[in-house]
Amino acid sequence: MKQSNNALFAAIGFFTITAILQALKTWAGVAMPNELMLISRLLFAGAVFYYAYKIKSLSTFIFAAMIAGILGGIYLPKGIAIDLKLLSDIFLKLIKTIIAPLLFGTLVVGIAGHSDIKQVGRMGWKSLVYFEIVTTFALIIGLIAINISQAGAGLENLAVDTESIKVADPLTWKETILHIFPKNIADSIAHGEVLQVVVFSILFGIGLAMLSKEKRKPMIDFAESLTEAMFKFTNIVMLFAPFAVFGALSYTLAMYGIDVFGNLIKLLLTLYVALVAFIGVVLIPIMLITGIPVLKFLKAVREPATLAFATASSESALPIAMERMVEFGVPKK
Repeated sequence: MKQSNNALFAAIGFFTITAILQALKTWAGVAMPNELMLISRLLFAGAVFYYAYKIKSLSTFIFAAMIAGILGGIYLPKGIAIDLKLLSDIFLKLIKTIIAPLLFGTLVVGIAGHSDIKQVGRMGWKSLVYFEIVTTFALIIGLIAINISQAGAGLENLAVDTESIKVADPLTWKETILHIFPKNIADSIAHGEVLQVVVFSILFGIGLAMLSKEKRKPMIDFAESLTEAMFKFTNIVMLFAPFAVFGALSYTLAMYGIDVFGNLIKLLLTLYVALVAFIGVVLIPIMLITGIPVLKFLKAVREPATLAFATASSESALPIAMERMVEFGVPKK
């Protein structure tokens, strides 16, 4: 405990020194040697890594990797920094291999493990109603926040390779509905069609629940084993998360330059204010009404939220979020 506290104090101290040097350089016009700035930033990043090592915290490792990624994008040769995107691509590919079997296993166990299908149905429509209402509030808060701040106005000149972006053909309402249902579960998994996997898993779970207890037990046992195995798989893949974050941020800075962060500060601040408003106005009242311990829940979602922010991908956070919810106390059935 003493060593971890010392590491934390060292990280805070090096951050303070780095911030002071940067402020003197930016606002006071003091000529700071680039070597001095680099050393102070490396010491700060090293102290954060050491603190993360002492407390064995993945979210702290991810935060340290974010700092290292920013430094990598600034100081590494541009070609090397851009090639580091390979690390984040590998991580996201591994995460995508987890999603389909994990969803299948958890949904099948959750549905077929219940003896009362009507109870599953009630939980289903309540979840849909909750999702629609809460999402509507989130959209309203987001629209109000972005219209007040007008964030993103400085991003119209951002250099983006639009020629490499494939524009999807618009779908009719019939095609949109038809796209929900899978024609081949293997094809849905291969193309990452998560909604189709969910629909198949729900129907499969309902069908399995209609069987006698003796006939459905082997498949439920298989689904439970599959879910547990995928959680362990997730733990292994998550060890690579800091490297992925490092590669993603190094690529971003090398590709678009440090100025992109200046343009995005207002947008990020708008996002954070909107998120705080959403949590305070919507989520916390719901948790208080339903008796969910607020601090314990926020601690459980801290790691998935950090990962989703650092990788800019909600898919990367889904497996670890599901695991944390099971640890939080959400029943599998």
